[in-house]
Amino acid sequence: MLRLAACVAGIYSCFLTWGYYQEKVSTTPYGEDAQKFKFFIILNLAQSLCAATVAFLYLTFQGKTLSRPSSSLTFKYLQVALIGVIASPFSYAALKHIDYPTMILTKSCKLVPVMLMNILLYRRKFPTYKYICVALVTIGVSGFMLFAPMDDHKGKKGAATSSLYGLFLVAINLTLDGVTNSTQDQIFHAYKVTGQQMMCFMNLFMSAYMAIWLLNPFNPELGQALAFCQTHPAIIKDIAMFSICGALGQCFIFYTLEQYGSLSLVTVTVTRKLFTILLSVVAYGHQLTLQQWSMVAVVFSGIGLEAYVKRSEKLQKMASSTSTTKTEKVVQNSPTGATTTTTTTTTTTRQRTTIVAPKN
Repeated sequence: MLRLAACVAGIYSCFLTWGYYQEKVSTTPYGEDAQKFKFFIILNLAQSLCAATVAFLYLTFQGKTLSRPSSSLTFKYLQVALIGVIASPFSYAALKHIDYPTMILTKSCKLVPVMLMNILLYRRKFPTYKYICVALVTIGVSGFMLFAPMDDHKGKKGAATSSLYGLFLVAINLTLDGVTNSTQDQIFHAYKVTGQQMMCFMNLFMSAYMAIWLLNPFNPELGQALAFCQTHPAIIKDIAMFSICGALGQCFIFYTLEQYGSLSLVTVTVTRKLFTILLSVVAYGHQLTLQQWSMVAVVFSGIGLEAYVKRSEKLQKMASSTSTTKTEKVVQNSPTGATTTTTTTTTTTRQRTTIVAPKN
């Protein structure tokens, strides 16, 4: 129990701090000239390098080796890394049009685009509770935006247009994240790699992609970012804290998955996002109306309902899949003198849980 509490504390402390510095680096002006850091490829590169290093050290500490992947597995790593590199800029671009609590609330609703894609592309049907969850989440996010205070500078129409565009960018990010998650799940099933191996290789390939982009002689972003850090040295510490907290938080997530399974992790991650919104409101002075807080409650009630039903279903499957029987022989003598032997055979079935690499 103490070990689980330590995992929860690690996830909360790392990712709440990570969210604090993410919002600070991406939205806060630095220096007397009040300049904002706009070089998010540099930010992602720093986090990817730090995550790959932490994963490698974690594997070394556990006494595990980082074997060279096969050519087919390398192709899958390259694929998932490329999608991850493309997805992240949409999230940062959305912050120009919506505030950080809105983005976190919207990114908590991954179920919505996943269901829509399955319904539209594959004509799949889902249980009733999933439609209820999607309805609650959709109503909550829409109400949260509807009850947002108007920006006097943009006006009502301008604020609405900007907010819708910001939500559109977050939706693209969520869709790409969904593709990333499904590809990761395929890798785990097909190649039986560990979470830390996935974390290390994926971040290494993401770093390679971003390094190629930044070292392009026609791209001035690297030079401009280094010049910004020289004139605003305070941002160096913020970028370092952002990268370290994100990398350590992933290690706590993988450890929790390995030791306690995905059921325990779902509750932790859902409540963590709620506390991220609270921290953002307190730390950066975002103004939320009472109606917006009620919409936050609606969204998390939908997410909580999905988590509760999934937990109940999985517990029932685990209970029904484990059966213990004995094999015994009963010898009976019939009146005719013949011997009858009855054999009772039972089977024990164990359920294996696949660990899927998490997304921040």
